[in-house]
Amino acid sequence: MDSQKLLRETNMLDFEHPSIQGLIRERGWRDLPQRERVGAIYEFVRDEIAFGYNLADDLPASRVLADGIGQCNTKGSLFMALLRASGIPCRFHGFTIDKALQKGAITGVAYLLAPRDIIHSWVEVLIDGRWIELEGFILDKAYLSKLQEMFADHEGAFCGFGAATPDLKNPQVDWTGDNTYIQKDGINHDFGVFDDPDSFYAKHGANLSGAKKWLFQAVVRRWMNANVERVRSGGARALGVRPRPTRAPSAG
Repeated sequence: MDSQKLLRETNMLDFEHPSIQGLIRERGWRDLPQRERVGAIYEFVRDEIAFGYNLADDLPASRVLADGIGQCNTKGSLFMALLRASGIPCRFHGFTIDKALQKGAITGVAYLLAPRDIIHSWVEVLIDGRWIELEGFILDKAYLSKLQEMFADHEGAFCGFGAATPDLKNPQVDWTGDNTYIQKDGINHDFGVFDDPDSFYAKHGANLSGAKKWLFQAVVRRWMNANVERVRSGGARALGVRPRPTRAPSAG
């Protein structure tokens, strides 16, 4: 394994950007021990970058930071850029998830038009010679806590509103030095690992293109972000409905 490849800057992992370098200096992450460094960056991406939908999956990390919102792929790019800039080797693991995982965030005609298989990813971090899988940074705690309130009576597997987990009450999202997950149970295809997101998108492309991409950017994304904000601000009361979660689909 060439660890230098896992620390390099790329077009998407543009960690020399002044905004990223300034954030790292401000937070003092480089001065922390390795495990604490990863945990501090993880918690920043999870909770200070709110769950939401950017214009595209393949944005540079500096743009995601400027947006202040992100989902699995865009938050992952920012997370990787911050890790590499802080001296932590990391890589990209690509998947697809079933769109049922997004039901509730995507509704109505937009849900019907969405592709069945949606590009997904998590970040793998190398610590003490061991790869740790980190996915639990996708939903910020403010959003997740409201989602838990909405489904306080739910028991067992949960799939919807950006989550696919065996236990919504106690999802594996806190940094403890081990794997974290919040959408893993929605995965239906594994593309394997890549040195960086640039390599993945060059091979597999992003979720949308052409007219569907334009429609998503101009219209659908706004609906999705409005739904997310309704959950974050008031849960079921703000939505005016009692939504029903689905079970995550079987991997195929």
